[in-house]
Amino acid sequence: MADIKQATDDTFEALVLNNDKPVVVDFWAAWCGPCKMVAPEMEKIAAKYEGVVDVVKVDVDANPRLSQAFGIMSIPTIAFFKPGAQPQGVVGFRPMEQLEQAFGLTGLAAPKAV
Repeated sequence: MADIKQATDDTFEALVLNNDKPVVVDFWAAWCGPCKMVAPEMEKIAAKYEGVVDVVKVDVDANPRLSQAFGIMSIPTIAFFKPGAQPQGVVGFRPMEQLEQAFGLTGLAAPKAV
């Protein structure tokens, strides 16, 4: 199973902003129903793009500075951080295929079969 890291206000910069790989970030909360629906989609992306794209989760309740810094007003918000580019984001549940399309993941490298 692919590694999904948990970022905090203190570790976000190292895990996401200074990462040399693209990173998909799931801004979520434990009480959020749609966030629970997104979790398996994040696992699929982590497995399919292991070694090419990192997947990181941020609990917005435990890390309010990050929510404020990135203007997270609704959850789940899935953001894509590509080195040298502005982050992109989508709000609400999206299946893996829609996230791949929205963020252009399929063009990054030959993904692994899931």
